[in-house]
Amino acid sequence: MPTTPLFREDAYLRTCEAKVEAVTDRGGIVLDRTVFYAAGGGQPGDTGELELEDGRRIAIAATVYDDDKATIIHVPAEGQEVPVPGARITAHIDWPRRYRLMRMHTALHLLSVALPYPVTGGQIGDPEGRLDFDMGDDALDKEAVLDTLNGLVRADHPVSSEWITDAELDANPGLVKTMSVAPPRGAGKVRLVRIGLDTDLQPCGGTHVASTAEIGLLDLGKSEKKGKQNRRVRIQLTD
Repeated sequence: MPTTPLFREDAYLRTCEAKVEAVTDRGGIVLDRTVFYAAGGGQPGDTGELELEDGRRIAIAATVYDDDKATIIHVPAEGQEVPVPGARITAHIDWPRRYRLMRMHTALHLLSVALPYPVTGGQIGDPEGRLDFDMGDDALDKEAVLDTLNGLVRADHPVSSEWITDAELDANPGLVKTMSVAPPRGAGKVRLVRIGLDTDLQPCGGTHVASTAEIGLLDLGKSEKKGKQNRRVRIQLTD
């Protein structure tokens, strides 16, 4: 049973009312709709709480997709009760955590602009995230990369999303920067995230801030070679 992903249309939604559709054999909670982002594309799933009608709250420790990649499962923390199917609840995400992950996710898109190489891997974290690049033997100028990153942040570029069909994506393979993570497909259309008019445009199903200025100034963490050609570059939120 597909879950309506409210976060995909509005990443700033912090709460929503929903109905419990099912409880899995392992105690995972399936809602008809949700503001909880399910882990994918290198971004961790949301944590938070589900509030029952009588005021009791269920702590959610993780959010993941089922095998069908359309049903979102809210995983309760150990020892939590689970609601019965049909129950009405109010979902509350851990907003401070989500917002920092949104800032980092958008910052990593900027890193792929500052280092225009094929991306072979990545992970969105707080306060640090990283991308792996196929840089060959090219040297990494850390000072130049950091100047470019923070220049893009200060430029306050708007961040928006748009949709294209699977066929349109197939006709424009250059939109895909990530070699290890396939664009989110399955519904016949693919979501693109655009930064500025032409700063960056790539398929992405994650959550992002509305402007690059919201990211705040960035710093570089440790960089290292991972294998013969891959270079791992880490960036950090500075607040």
